[in-house]
Amino acid sequence: MSPTNIFAPASTPADSIFGLSIFVLVTVAAIFIVVFALLAYVVIRFRNKRNDDQREPAQIYGSTQVELAWTVIPILIVIALALATARVIASVQDAPRPLGALEVVVTGHQYWWEYRYPSLNIVSANELHVPVSDPAHPTPTFLTLLSADTDHSFWVPRLAGKTDLIPNHPNSMWIDPHETGLFLGQCAQYCGTQHAKMLLRVYVQSREEFDRWVRGQQQTPQSAALSPGQRVFESAACANCHTISGTPAKGRFGPDLTHLMSRDTIASGAAPNTHEMLRLWIKSPDAIKPGSKMPAMGLTDQDVDAVATYLERLR
Repeated sequence: MSPTNIFAPASTPADSIFGLSIFVLVTVAAIFIVVFALLAYVVIRFRNKRNDDQREPAQIYGSTQVELAWTVIPILIVIALALATARVIASVQDAPRPLGALEVVVTGHQYWWEYRYPSLNIVSANELHVPVSDPAHPTPTFLTLLSADTDHSFWVPRLAGKTDLIPNHPNSMWIDPHETGLFLGQCAQYCGTQHAKMLLRVYVQSREEFDRWVRGQQQTPQSAALSPGQRVFESAACANCHTISGTPAKGRFGPDLTHLMSRDTIASGAAPNTHEMLRLWIKSPDAIKPGSKMPAMGLTDQDVDAVATYLERLR
């Protein structure tokens, strides 16, 4: 099954949208069958025949019954579709926030995602971790959506519908995943050159696994003697864009790298987080994401190796 299958909802908002989609699909399919059946009947019943005398049939001008039918029936169908849609929108947008709900602030950047957990004092990037929600004791995750530059759209098909991130206009959405696993998504609003590689990865974990992840993210890397890689990282422009807790690196333009090696991917899901890919990303970002905002620093191979070794300690 595709990880972005819209017909396999795993969260209440996605399930509501799926139910509405099926209702609309069945309605328009019924309309198509009726119209096509009538058209086929007319074509067959009144086709040209050999013994037809070619006389013009009797002309009927105006029929109140027919005109009422083709006016009232479409109006009733539109009203039914509008009411069903309004009900789903209201149920998704006005959902109550129970005690224990997780709050996450999502900020879209060109071309990566920033995740802040205010109540947990955690900052991460590109890979969102949330606990599974037990239907008997719901623990939904509420997302506040912000944009740092241009329009983006947060869309994980199996968890919820598309919601836009618009500069200076906070938006919100929520999810309550009913099963654990990895759910994939995509920025669904064209936001620039690397829009197609601004991917979404949502890790839905059991409460025990999520708590373990939280404890790991709340730890500050232990300070050690200044390594050659850290020296290069802090002397180059890397520290101006990235944050690493416990070091002078306090940049806000790029992802927080404090726990970089706890992530499965780099470059917003565009490449696996391996030594080879990390080294390539440091040396030549355009080799993975042409047009990305991360510049090539022109480091020597020795410096690239040193920085990669330093970053691989950040777990």
